[in-house]
Amino acid sequence: MTEPLRLGIAGLGTVGIGVVKIVQRHAEMIAKRAGRPVQITAVSARDAGKDRGADLSAYAWETDPVALARRPDIDVFVEVMGGHDGPAKAATEAALAAGHDVVSANKALLAHSGQALAEAAEAAGAVIRFEAAVAGGIPVIKALTEGLAANRITRVMGVMNGTCNYILTRMESAGLPYETVFEEARALGYLEADPTLDIGGIDAGHKLSLLAAIAFGTKVAFDKVQLEGIDRISIDDIRRAGDMGYRIKLLGVAQQTGRGLEQRMSPCLVPADSPLGQLQGGTNMVVLEGDSVGQVVLRGPGAGEGPTASAVMADVIEIARGSRLSTFGQPATSLVEAVAANVGGAAAYYLRLELLDKPGALAKIAAVLGEAGVSISRMRQYGHEDTTAPVLIVTHKTTPDAIAIACEGVMGTGVVTGRPVALRIEQV
Repeated sequence: MTEPLRLGIAGLGTVGIGVVKIVQRHAEMIAKRAGRPVQITAVSARDAGKDRGADLSAYAWETDPVALARRPDIDVFVEVMGGHDGPAKAATEAALAAGHDVVSANKALLAHSGQALAEAAEAAGAVIRFEAAVAGGIPVIKALTEGLAANRITRVMGVMNGTCNYILTRMESAGLPYETVFEEARALGYLEADPTLDIGGIDAGHKLSLLAAIAFGTKVAFDKVQLEGIDRISIDDIRRAGDMGYRIKLLGVAQQTGRGLEQRMSPCLVPADSPLGQLQGGTNMVVLEGDSVGQVVLRGPGAGEGPTASAVMADVIEIARGSRLSTFGQPATSLVEAVAANVGGAAAYYLRLELLDKPGALAKIAAVLGEAGVSISRMRQYGHEDTTAPVLIVTHKTTPDAIAIACEGVMGTGVVTGRPVALRIEQV
């Protein structure tokens, strides 16, 4: 096929302009690899007069992305606007209704409406590809839908938000408190306009829910992801976890259990010498485990103009080659409802307590833990700070319910200040 694949790009921010630059810079190479030319027909953004650092004069302009999505002179609608509702959703629906394929970098849209959009695409004979929506430049969706397609996936795990990883590793390397590094990240432009999307685990939770749908053949179930952010992590936690041989990461884990689909995004401890433990800065890492292949580790930039635009164009080239893969790797109508499973699997835990300087305080703590069925593997007590002494405990494997009961019991002993910090230790 020699006719060009024609793109309509909605959104000319960092990623959209990155896509324009790649098409302009590598047109000949892309045509050879795709088997046909790829060209931009039209674009859409609010301000046509803004200087975006790329020549857009050859393209038709639409101020309304829905109008762009309906144009008969495009084959693929590239949605890089963002937002799970509003113009992004309306334009994507319009593109599918017009029979156009869709390439999206919009994890929020797919996490909230992925099932309905996938069904609409199949009904229209169109495809939706979204490699850029998960972990930026890391080809994790292609790994799941193609490279590992013959595997029964047993677990998906990873660091999927570069901003949180930057904050945690910066706190460790510079010895700075959370609040200071948070403001530093804001000044550098690393945080979303609503920072809770990052630090609250929401952004990463969107990504985890999409990977879980592909890995386990379930309908996207973002509303069933258990979310906990990093705002309670202190520099003391980071230092003391390090003393015990661990690092703290905002870790996503999805696995199908006998109780249902477990999906959680929360701060966890991982061994400092593991691949996840050694991950620094804004880099992402996804670990995939299959019954035949074993463990596969994918590492790379999780955001930014170049990496994300690269992932968008990988999907465009796949479509140009004639690939018609289902949105989540199998027909949308064959996906099953996800039965949510609370985190019930046994694991070791890290506990940090601020112990008052009272006789018998440690004995009371040990008694409460024992009554809850929590046994101590290792314990370390630090020097007194005024009237309190920090105490670290690493437990033997226990259940989340037992840990919750133990923490409530500790609060009632009268020998601690504040609430205990309890973090799961994930073996990777």
